[in-house]
Amino acid sequence: MTAATSVPATADVDPRYTVAGSSWPLTDEQREYIAIADELGRTKFAARAERYDRDAVFPTENYDDMRDAGLLRLCVPKSHGGWGADLFTYALVSATIGKYCGATALTFNMHACSSMWPGVLADALDMTGEQRAQHEEYRSLHFRRIVEDGAIYAQPFSEGTAAAAGKAPFGTSATKVDGGWLLNGKKIFASLAGSADYYGVLCTEHKEGASVRDSMYIAVPKDTPGFSIMGDWDPLGMRGTVSRTLIFEDVFVDDNAQLMPRGVYYQAASRWPHMFMTLSPTYMGIAIAAFEFTVRYLRGEIEGMGPRVKRRMFPTKQITVAQMQIMLEQTRALFLRAFSEARVDPPKDVRLRAFAAQYTIMENANQVSQLAIRTCGGQSMLKSLPLERLYRDSRCGSLMLPWTAELCLDRIGREALYEHGEGDD
Repeated sequence: MTAATSVPATADVDPRYTVAGSSWPLTDEQREYIAIADELGRTKFAARAERYDRDAVFPTENYDDMRDAGLLRLCVPKSHGGWGADLFTYALVSATIGKYCGATALTFNMHACSSMWPGVLADALDMTGEQRAQHEEYRSLHFRRIVEDGAIYAQPFSEGTAAAAGKAPFGTSATKVDGGWLLNGKKIFASLAGSADYYGVLCTEHKEGASVRDSMYIAVPKDTPGFSIMGDWDPLGMRGTVSRTLIFEDVFVDDNAQLMPRGVYYQAASRWPHMFMTLSPTYMGIAIAAFEFTVRYLRGEIEGMGPRVKRRMFPTKQITVAQMQIMLEQTRALFLRAFSEARVDPPKDVRLRAFAAQYTIMENANQVSQLAIRTCGGQSMLKSLPLERLYRDSRCGSLMLPWTAELCLDRIGREALYEHGEGDD
């Protein structure tokens, strides 16, 4: 099944409210995949978003729809039955979903990365012939689960440390035993908790002198003995992600549970910096949604609010909309450039631009949402309208590991002033 036959393309979409606008060059496949995401978002995801947020429940129906449309295999290589989307194509699709339901887009990131990292990213990394053959054998199993069974993969990596970015060993450990591995530890803020079929756990091989180079990436089936989920989930925003705490107590998994060969994750974290930007498309979508709502609200085009009243004639409203559009265009320009130049071993200017894009997207999504609330006025606080949710969801972006806003500023400042290996002695 191709994208073109899954869902009809969206007609008459205003390019101001799309991720790539009207002039950015896209392939036919990218246009088709974006059309699928937009059609699902407009006709199904948007209407459900308020309920997922209010009840803090996982968007199960949205995942059923994405499975039926084929989106769950977006980043599975074509050679394994998927659509073969690269990092940039994923970003375009994810941002489109984010316009309609932030929690769906943010959790879709975890699932998509579970096939993109072992797929197109891993293909560009260095492996021995033995490693490559083993990787092909193992990833075929995982890709088959997604393509044939519609399996959902989570990607719990957060432990509140720098481990996810390859700067410190993971506290969660994997000990080699006959036929497989024993996992022990815990993951916090683990999105899709209780809703994924497999959890792609990032951990460190347990051995003497273990370091960040001994990282592992292992998929744990949801019903494995010793695996449990604990804690409540009642956060400020992104409530539908259901990011509860995962506990691993002598959890045994087979050797073929590995999503990457031993130690290859460290290489990926060191050589593919853009792989840590995959959360930001959600927030790009949120910024676009806040701007679109504001324009339509001021034009009197929002349905379900009684008599339609136009508010666009007031200079104060016009100025605020101008500020929002300027900020949105700055953000979109960095987003498109940073993702379009993503590659293994990027030069310094490309790497610094990735940090700048991440920071800008995460911060400006909230700034645009703030301006939207200010200019739309009191009604924007009602939970029957999306602005209040967009604001809360957007506020969480700058906190997202591994590239929080603070860490982006730290990396930009340090790398701008120091060359590799340089000090002040």
